[in-house]
Amino acid sequence: MKILMVCLGNICRSPLAEGIMRSKIEDNGLNWKVDSAGTNGYHVGEAPHRLSQKVAAVHGIDISKQRARNFSADDLEKFDLVYAMAEDVIEEMRWIAGNASRPGKIKLLMDELYPGRQMDVPDPWYGTEPGYHRVFDMIDKACDKIIEKYAAIKNISIHSDNE
Repeated sequence: MKILMVCLGNICRSPLAEGIMRSKIEDNGLNWKVDSAGTNGYHVGEAPHRLSQKVAAVHGIDISKQRARNFSADDLEKFDLVYAMAEDVIEEMRWIAGNASRPGKIKLLMDELYPGRQMDVPDPWYGTEPGYHRVFDMIDKACDKIIEKYAAIKNISIHSDNE
C-alpha cells in the first residue's frame, strides 16, 4: 500500500502526517510506503517547519530529513490512497490533476474518524506551538484509524478503475 499525505506547503501538516504514519507502519510491521506533498510550490526543497519538527520529536519521530515537494497529477497513479489535510487542498489537487483527477482516490484525512463531517486539519502555520500539538493529535488519531481499517485486509487492492 502506498499512501500520500497532502497539505498546502508540505512543511507543517503533511510532513507530520508522513512521519506519524511512517512510525505506525514500522510499529505494525507493515510493508507500506508513505510520502507527503504540497499543492503550492512556496517551500519546495525546504525541511518541515521547526515547530512541526519539534512536536514530532517530542513523540519520538524524526521528520527533519523530509523535504517539501509539489503534488502532481502523476501522484494519483503512484499512490493507492491520497489524503488531504483540508477541503481547499482537495480542490487544489483536483485543479492540478485536471482530467487525471480521480475523486474517489482523494480523501479528507479526518473523514477516517468523522465520515461525512468535512472536518479539516487546521493549518498551524501562523499559530503558536500548542496549535502544532493539536494538529499532531488529530493526525495521530486519524493514522491509527487508517492502520486499523486497512492493516487487517490481506492482499489489499484498493486501486480501482471505477474511481
